[in-house]
Amino acid sequence: MSASERIPSGSVTAADADPAELLARGELTVRGRIREASNAALFCTVALDGREASCVYKPVAGERPLWDFPDGHLAGREVAAYEVSEATGWGLVPPTVLRDGPYGEGMCQLWIDVDAEAELLALVDGEEPEPGWKAIGLAEVGEGRTALLVHADDERLRRLAVLDAVINNADRKGGHLLPTTDGRLYGIDHGVTFNAENKLRTLLWGWAGEPLTAEAAGVLKALRDALGGPLGERLAGLITAAEIDATRARVDALLDSGRHPEPSGEWPAIPWPPV
Repeated sequence: MSASERIPSGSVTAADADPAELLARGELTVRGRIREASNAALFCTVALDGREASCVYKPVAGERPLWDFPDGHLAGREVAAYEVSEATGWGLVPPTVLRDGPYGEGMCQLWIDVDAEAELLALVDGEEPEPGWKAIGLAEVGEGRTALLVHADDERLRRLAVLDAVINNADRKGGHLLPTTDGRLYGIDHGVTFNAENKLRTLLWGWAGEPLTAEAAGVLKALRDALGGPLGERLAGLITAAEIDATRARVDALLDSGRHPEPSGEWPAIPWPPV
């Protein structure tokens, strides 16, 4: 199934009362395969008590082994990213659960219909971005030419940049950003997150080194407390104890510095391909 063949999300959206219950308990029916995905990703519908929605099901059995993520499975990391997102109150990750399905245990996530008119990334001429945009870096565009890759100076993206720093997202590509027609923004594909080693790779470097907003600092303080309580307990069934400790340490480091992180210089800071 390609992007042009995607089916609308159905009668249930992320704003509904409890889409997670539908995802966890509903009857899961496979409708097709999402061909763009590097691991097995199946487009499905899920139905329960007259409610129905479209979703993505990624069975653990379809995951490709990764040398730098040897502990646990990617599906658990996807659910852990949703749990942390919910704890921030920002709702940046679509409802996501771990459940059994036609091909065994896997991640099941509500499908999000995208606003095709929204512009979050752009290639522009010149060395400085225009107002309303943040520079990512120069990109080769062919025939020896380069252009400046920029992302929108958008509060939603800034929140997502903070979340990515907390969960240590190693693969924040442009295609993982889903703006909706109702003004929401979601991030998807969080299988390579929570590594105990610093692996942050993202397109959202526009605020690197800048002070965190007061809102972000407040969210991080609440998140630090939550990691020592119920949130930490929920994560314990999804990622390792060392990864939970590393998540707490990243939250502490963000609060101590009071700034958005900067590229370490130890590895490529931008994922490939970037979009």
